[in-house]
Amino acid sequence: MTQPKHNENPTWNRLIQHADIMNLPEKHLKHLLTDNNRLEKFSLKSSGIFYDFSRQRVDEKTMDHLIELAEFRKLKQRFDDMVSGKKVNVTENRPALHTATRNFSDDPVFVDGKDVMPSIRKVRKDIKAFVSTIHEGKITGSTGKPFNTVVVIGIGGSYLGTEFVANALHAMADKNMKMMFLSNVDIHNFGKIVSVIDIERTLWIVISKSYTTAETMANTNQVIAFIEAKGLDPAKHFVTVTSKGSPGDDPANPLLSSFHMFDFIGGRYSVTSAVGGLPLSLYLGYERFERFLKGAEEMDLHARHATERENIPLVAALISVWNNNFLSYPAQAIIPYASPLSKLSAHIQQLSMESNGKSVTEDGNSQDEPTGGIIFGEPGTNAQHSFFQLAHQGRPFPIDFIGVIHPHYKQYQNQSKGVTNHQELWSNLIAQPTALARGKEDANPAKSFSGNRPSSTILLNDLSPENIGRLLAFYEAKTVFEAFIWGINPFDQFGVELGKILATDIRKEMAMKNQDKSHTFENVDPITKFYLNTLFSDGL
Repeated sequence: MTQPKHNENPTWNRLIQHADIMNLPEKHLKHLLTDNNRLEKFSLKSSGIFYDFSRQRVDEKTMDHLIELAEFRKLKQRFDDMVSGKKVNVTENRPALHTATRNFSDDPVFVDGKDVMPSIRKVRKDIKAFVSTIHEGKITGSTGKPFNTVVVIGIGGSYLGTEFVANALHAMADKNMKMMFLSNVDIHNFGKIVSVIDIERTLWIVISKSYTTAETMANTNQVIAFIEAKGLDPAKHFVTVTSKGSPGDDPANPLLSSFHMFDFIGGRYSVTSAVGGLPLSLYLGYERFERFLKGAEEMDLHARHATERENIPLVAALISVWNNNFLSYPAQAIIPYASPLSKLSAHIQQLSMESNGKSVTEDGNSQDEPTGGIIFGEPGTNAQHSFFQLAHQGRPFPIDFIGVIHPHYKQYQNQSKGVTNHQELWSNLIAQPTALARGKEDANPAKSFSGNRPSSTILLNDLSPENIGRLLAFYEAKTVFEAFIWGINPFDQFGVELGKILATDIRKEMAMKNQDKSHTFENVDPITKFYLNTLFSDGL
């Protein structure tokens, strides 16, 4: 069924008209913020998260229209369809069941008439058992030494989410394990890792659904050669997370163990599956990983059951679309005022931009509105001394500020200028959204700030595993809700493929040159030939 274009949607047209009103001088945020009840009207609290959108460029009429849009696009029903196992990934004809990986209910989830929950529970059980043997020293490396380092070999969704969570919960990593990531095929990534690890005590986890990803396979082969050169047995140092029956799940290739991932879970949504479950359980302990899962499950239940007006990720998605399509902001920053969340923006960058950077609708027609947004970010207060000049006086962009009330390290209470470090951090967290919203007039134009720059603030009580799970699931649900509003499929990523195809042809040319030094690259265009000749030369 062909869906109507956005400009055929009366609610969408009403929002276009309302955006003109919100651009009037009297709708400047400095005026909207004079309402003493604004925070109460434009904030939500549930599932361990406080979401303040009082400094977004919205009024009550805006929210009324946006809720109408949510109802028109049937966001709640679409999300329920996803969680229930319907084939919402229409281009690949399969479900999108990342939520099932953190489902602890007894309810079945059917795919093609088969309940997938027993398989998911088995993977969790297998991870718990394997991790216990590693922590107890029952499984060791090939020289009998216990493992003290875990290196994840994988790229994109095979590591970004795991890296975010590992960093966020670093203070709880008490299993005497270091965590590292070999993601980039750049030899500098490999060289740096092997220069600091004890190879006899290192466990390598290869994460690849197909076990054919070029970068991951190149790194895996590099590691195997390195281990063998040290006189060790690679089979005693490798674990895989891959699809059942893939080359990484072949009994003919001995490993310590192999854990299955499922076709109905995309890489960027996979951190709560074995993709994150195995390395995070080794790093943190399985119990903490399960707490993380239960936090994500809580947010999933909120996203599924809360009304449109009380639904935090749904409202956040509506505001994101409002900013993108009606107020014409092409980018958004994520600024956590908590260093452990330093890898959050990188993970959400992939989650959002790979999911929603689409040019066609679900039914294959050209998209008539821009979708997705440019996501970037750094922790505060570092970001303030990096790109906040642009935020305050250059091109505006919406910001998600994230604050943590209770830090991991409460024992450090030294005061500077009468406040602790954590209080100093919060003084900036409180000030920056207000300064962006209100602006400041000055007789000196160089010191004048236009204000009216939108932001939201998200608060967490602490950086517990549960709260990291809630935060992750919030952004996942927000991303999916955005896609449902735009009428696009957030679960495929065909845009990743074109460059890979071209790289395959270039790789063949390189291989021929390696075999025959006289090969002259006559089968490629002149620009490609220049770069190939440069690579195989002595330099510029």
